[in-house]
Amino acid sequence: MELTELKNNWISQFPHPLVIAGPCSAESESQMLETARRMQDSGAAIPVFRAGIWKPRTKPNGFEGVGTIGLAWLKKVREEFGFKTATEVANAHHVKAALDADVDILWIGARTTVNPFAVQEIADALHGTQKTVLVKNPVNPDLALWIGALERLLGAGIHNLGAIHRGFSTYRKTNYRNIPNWQIALDFKNQFPDIPLIVDPSHICGNRTGLASVAQEALNVGYQGVMIETHSNPDAAWSDARQQITPEVLAVLLQNLKVRSTRVSGFDEELERYRTLISDLDFQVIDLLSQRMNISEKIGLIKSDHNLTIFQPDRWKAVTEYAVRKAEETGMSQDFIEKIFKAIHEQSVDVQNNVMRTK
Repeated sequence: MELTELKNNWISQFPHPLVIAGPCSAESESQMLETARRMQDSGAAIPVFRAGIWKPRTKPNGFEGVGTIGLAWLKKVREEFGFKTATEVANAHHVKAALDADVDILWIGARTTVNPFAVQEIADALHGTQKTVLVKNPVNPDLALWIGALERLLGAGIHNLGAIHRGFSTYRKTNYRNIPNWQIALDFKNQFPDIPLIVDPSHICGNRTGLASVAQEALNVGYQGVMIETHSNPDAAWSDARQQITPEVLAVLLQNLKVRSTRVSGFDEELERYRTLISDLDFQVIDLLSQRMNISEKIGLIKSDHNLTIFQPDRWKAVTEYAVRKAEETGMSQDFIEKIFKAIHEQSVDVQNNVMRTK
């Protein structure tokens, strides 16, 4: 069987959209139970409670999870409140412990997805089970790695599969912790429309302020679920405190989401997909312009130190000639490109003027 032939009916047992929520890390039994109780009391339709039991950290000596003891707390959450449960696994030992605790949904994290050996180890450990397994996109923007991880699981007989879009790492400082790069996720969705795609705005944003907008963008283009980190006391969380929200805030966020019909016309879905891609590109354009102005500021410092004029006619001529050539090569309007570059140049001159005024 190929991934394109896979019919994932497991998600139909849940309300649309599927909501997976809970703390980034299991910290104590009381923290888990209080978070679960308040999630239930909020009245939001949240069928799955998540918690990190093992936490991969970038540097040693950080909090790496409470370990298998947390699985007992997760089991107690299910018994007392009726939630399905979910946790991350990164090796065969994790899989065995999670299966012994009868965790309902397992997911493979972004750091593990990049390692085919680790994914194969997990797939082999899951062989013969009917568990639902979700795969987060790899930390780097590599669609083949993402697909390959799912193919390894399918090869081990795991048919209840889903994918989680948690954004991609970048060395640049942006408004996101992990840039969405919607195009890669939508390419995945186009290739495998029957594999449920769930968005993880907590890891995309890295903070609380952008969660709702990212979740809404995902629902607009046909995602089938959201995974949002929720904690009884986010500010005191042992990991990723800035991106977690209380159960009550989560309930409001979910209430305000506009859930799109899964039976929209092809025209509507295509339109939303392209609008999302435009938003993503617009963000990248703004980010690049910001980097360009930072460089202009450094150029202004050099000109000031060497008593040079800001406007350099030869340089401006070379830039405009290059822009015109690129316009011709790409089939874009020469007038449009010249207007853009004129505006960029004017802003660059202003930046350099500000540098000279303050020196």
